[in-house]
Amino acid sequence: MISLPQHTSVLIVGAGPSGLMMAAQLLRNGVQPVIIDAKSGPTNQSKALAVQARSLEIYRQLGIVDKVLNGGKQAGGLNYHQDGRELASISLKDIGNSQTKFPFIHLFQQSKNERVLLDYLTQACCPVYWETSLLTLSQNSENISATLQIGENTHTLTCDYVVGADGAHSMVRKQLGISFTGDTYQHQFYLADVQLDNPLNGDMVNFYLAKKGFAAVFPMPEERSFRIVASLPDGLANKKDLNINDVLPDLNETTASVIHVAQLNWFTIYKLHHRMAEKFSEGRCFLIGDAAHIHSPVGGQGMNTGLQDAYNLAWKMAAVLAGQIKPAILNSYADERMPVAKDLLSSTDRIFDAITSRSWLSRLLKKYVVPRGLELVWGNERLRQYFFKQVSQIGIGYRDSRINLQLGKSTRIKAGDRLPYLEIYDEKQQITTDIQAWCGKPGFTLITLGEVSESFLFTIAKWITQKHNGTLNFFHLPPSVKNQNVFDAFEVTPGTRRALIVRPDMHIGYANDLIDIELMDNYFVNVVGFTL
Repeated sequence: MISLPQHTSVLIVGAGPSGLMMAAQLLRNGVQPVIIDAKSGPTNQSKALAVQARSLEIYRQLGIVDKVLNGGKQAGGLNYHQDGRELASISLKDIGNSQTKFPFIHLFQQSKNERVLLDYLTQACCPVYWETSLLTLSQNSENISATLQIGENTHTLTCDYVVGADGAHSMVRKQLGISFTGDTYQHQFYLADVQLDNPLNGDMVNFYLAKKGFAAVFPMPEERSFRIVASLPDGLANKKDLNINDVLPDLNETTASVIHVAQLNWFTIYKLHHRMAEKFSEGRCFLIGDAAHIHSPVGGQGMNTGLQDAYNLAWKMAAVLAGQIKPAILNSYADERMPVAKDLLSSTDRIFDAITSRSWLSRLLKKYVVPRGLELVWGNERLRQYFFKQVSQIGIGYRDSRINLQLGKSTRIKAGDRLPYLEIYDEKQQITTDIQAWCGKPGFTLITLGEVSESFLFTIAKWITQKHNGTLNFFHLPPSVKNQNVFDAFEVTPGTRRALIVRPDMHIGYANDLIDIELMDNYFVNVVGFTL
């Protein structure tokens, strides 16, 4: 076993998706963390199933998206049933066309996500210290001291920062004394990962509502493999040693079919919680993922939200550790991510309450209003696109963040927004690429649009070399017929220009109608906090 160091820049507690993404993003930005987990190794349980488009964009930036795509499959659509009758059917195939390179909901189990990220860490010579748990934390203004348990031995390690990615029962959160407020849903549920002898449509999510509860059957990437999530029958609530055979009669009644399980891979009974940490940071310690927020699995948001937490925090922490940006930027993590978590808890709570409600009014609404509503939404292009933007998480933005600066008259795309996916024709290389691909390297990215003289482009390049070498990448797009879509999206008309500075997490930090070096310097120094 590799010995733990005496000191590290960042200690990550928890090697689930959020912790592994945090480590991967730190490595990408030049920081070698230490990551520990009390488990003996990566999970062998599938757990979360959906990978949303925004997460796929992050994986693409890491250079590992092909592994994720090749190991999973797209969700084909949703069939909605009430008392055994199909009342609505909607297609999910490429519903986000033109909004992202990945216009679909991708089915790829959490366990597989973890292994892809572990491979990334392994290639960067960053081990996970398994069977290592956090006992105590103490911090001052300079550093943190962490006592770790490794088997029968203890080890004391100092670090500059701690990131708690250790789940709903987070020891980091408990050591910091941060409350985790919320509640537990009343009903019990069961989850079964199975192979079926009589497989349902292998691409469709099938959702069943009945008087006594509900069941959802999700296709998994493997042949004839499905996940079943359903409310536990009332009569089985207190039964010991419950197994799949106990719930099959009720499942058959709910789905109005006879389900034959050829192989059971995982079966568990659980209750769902909706809770959020009072704070996402305390001193030099930060919370991400389930350590900061947990909610119902509606919409496949949980794991993806944790990945975005890490994505948001890591580049800021790496820049502070490198001495490039003042530590105050770390305050923007909670400012930006807490409203996202709060909105997510509120929306998933409302939807889940509606799904699980057994009142007569709720049943009437689910039988007559919901199917019609689904058809209306899917028949309207704008509503369909809005739905995808919310579920895929590409609609999340930080317009009110303290580290953004919006100048100029743009009305659609503003500072704080995710950099949109727009295809670009590269005139020099004569290939089609996209604007997000320009943000493939670590650091900020300056994108200028419009008619700019060669001499001024040279001046910009010289300024970057002298002041931002290694921290700012630069791309210029001159006007052309083939790229008119990009100019239209950013409202750049003939004779005008646009300057965008894209943050390392592909959110626009600065937007201006002028390409002005002095104003961009002001953004870096006085808004972001660069230490020039």
